[in-house]
Amino acid sequence: MEIKLANVSDAGIIHELMIKAFMEYKDEVPPSSALDETVDSISTSLKNNEMALITYIDKKPVGMVRFKLKEDGLYFFRLSVIPEKQGQGIAKKIVKSLEEYAKHKEVPKLLCKVRMTVPKNINLYSSIGFSIYNEEIVHKSEGINIKVVSMLKHIGEKPCESSL
Repeated sequence: MEIKLANVSDAGIIHELMIKAFMEYKDEVPPSSALDETVDSISTSLKNNEMALITYIDKKPVGMVRFKLKEDGLYFFRLSVIPEKQGQGIAKKIVKSLEEYAKHKEVPKLLCKVRMTVPKNINLYSSIGFSIYNEEIVHKSEGINIKVVSMLKHIGEKPCESSL
């Protein structure tokens, strides 16, 4: 397995991985906004200080994550592993790579937001040392509200005992 920092030219790969992974949320109310993104929108984001990591197995892309460095930490989103490779620890390895990148950049913590309707993702992050620090309701168009939790992991801390 190889995890590489993406280039703007990788926007098509990032988009394809994200769409494959997020299709499972197409019937959510509302569907994930990830499904509305395009290669162009991702390319534009990568040109404007967004970064991404792409994971390859046997030179084939299988996962990715997008992220931004902010004052309070490294904020990541759209963590994606193609369905046929889920459950193999790839997402955890991607987050570990983010952690190493954050350490290298002397960033104190990793941050993400997760829909409360997706407990498997909350459990994934909790199992590798993240904790919930905020709950909020995101107001979407047409009066649709999405309950989300904000999660964080301080860099350098060991995972909580329950994940050992």
